[in-house]
Amino acid sequence: MALRIHFTGEDLARVRIAPECDALWEVMLSLYRLRRRERTVVFGQWKNDTLAKAPAATPILTTLAPAHGYAVDFLTPRSEAGSMTAGVEALRGTTRERLLRDLSELSLRHPGRRLPGWVDGLARGDLETLGAVADAAAAYFQACLSPYWSRIRAQVAQERARRTRMLSDGGWDAVFSTLHPSARWSFPTLELSYPADHDIHLNGRGLVLQPSFFCRQTPITLRDPELPPVLVYPIEHDLTWAHGQAPDQHPTLASLLGPTRAQVLETIAHGDCTTGELARRLDIPGSTASRQATTLREAGLVYSQRLGQSVIHTITELGTALLDGRRPGLIA
Repeated sequence: MALRIHFTGEDLARVRIAPECDALWEVMLSLYRLRRRERTVVFGQWKNDTLAKAPAATPILTTLAPAHGYAVDFLTPRSEAGSMTAGVEALRGTTRERLLRDLSELSLRHPGRRLPGWVDGLARGDLETLGAVADAAAAYFQACLSPYWSRIRAQVAQERARRTRMLSDGGWDAVFSTLHPSARWSFPTLELSYPADHDIHLNGRGLVLQPSFFCRQTPITLRDPELPPVLVYPIEHDLTWAHGQAPDQHPTLASLLGPTRAQVLETIAHGDCTTGELARRLDIPGSTASRQATTLREAGLVYSQRLGQSVIHTITELGTALLDGRRPGLIA
């Protein structure tokens, strides 16, 4: 299954990299991270610290954005600034037509899932209920993301700067082909792995590339192809982001696995990656990266899955536990 984005020559002139984090996308995607059982050290400490802080109104948001599958498009309206203030204002201005369309899609995409009664009022455009949704998003952001926001913004800014340099050096070919391990770019189509087959024809509207801190595994976009096109994609992470400081270094892991293999495990813990990406990030031959990943997989520290022509490596619970021994504060 794949997401296919179809360009025209005019669209290439209108592609841009978002200037900032988009707060509402981070709200929605961070809710996925909180609820899903994922083997990752990147968000472990944050999850551990945040679960108890989620406001009482958070179920309003999780009703509209289930842990898996379709989430309503109106929860992530496009705002030029991308700030929480601008996003909440745009959310409050959602039209009745958009509410009805998205909530009908939510019901269709999740058959058998019982929705609370207030959803009917929201589908009719009830402003008080819409205000409650906006308030819930603001409260969640304040409690769960605001304490970390400067660090989140800094890492997204680093990704944006990296993409900008890439664009300057290699053009959009370089940017598109490296957005994700599954990315396949051949004008006029950008194809990426996706949970379902989905096509977007830009037709001269251009595309916003939105780097996201809490996006994981595959890029994500809006369901309605008629909405302003946006592609939200995952960035690389600093494992210490939730601490605000560098962890203590300890030689035990390198002594146990060997320095190269320890570096490979560490790199995979930063985020799912292909064998080729491992080789590039560590500046080692592809054969070495493949051999070390295979050894880690056979030891149960890494899980590898073929995706198209690539093999994507993910750290396992055992691998996470081994890293936790090196970094006592990190929890998967």
